[in-house]
Amino acid sequence: MTSGLKSPSDYYMKLINNFPPRPITNQAELIATQNQINSILDKRNLTQDDRDYLKVLGTLVYDYEQQHEPIPILKGVELLKALLEESSLEPRNLAYIFESESIVLDVINGKHKLTENQIKELAKLFHISPSYFVE
Repeated sequence: MTSGLKSPSDYYMKLINNFPPRPITNQAELIATQNQINSILDKRNLTQDDRDYLKVLGTLVYDYEQQHEPIPILKGVELLKALLEESSLEPRNLAYIFESESIVLDVINGKHKLTENQIKELAKLFHISPSYFVE
């Protein structure tokens, strides 16, 4: 017996037996693994066994996505749009950086370019390098 490892609980073994974690090799397996993750996350009170199992499945998904799904490199206004959506922010939430919501909308719609000051402020807000906002 290997020292340092605790014996898995019956519940953890049930999780593994119902959906054995295996390296993901195709899109169908990815979807099945994501569905398994979602079914566990839908539970109200996650146990430590649930969290441990989710880490294993999450690692498998991450490994597959790193190899098979290149992450698009967004810059400038496209990045700003994605960050707004991801952060559940509205253009009005950025009015303090742009002076008004209408200027935010003009930038998003390509009518105005980002200024150096706006780029610096957006970089601070989203905790990323200002270079990502330069097109």
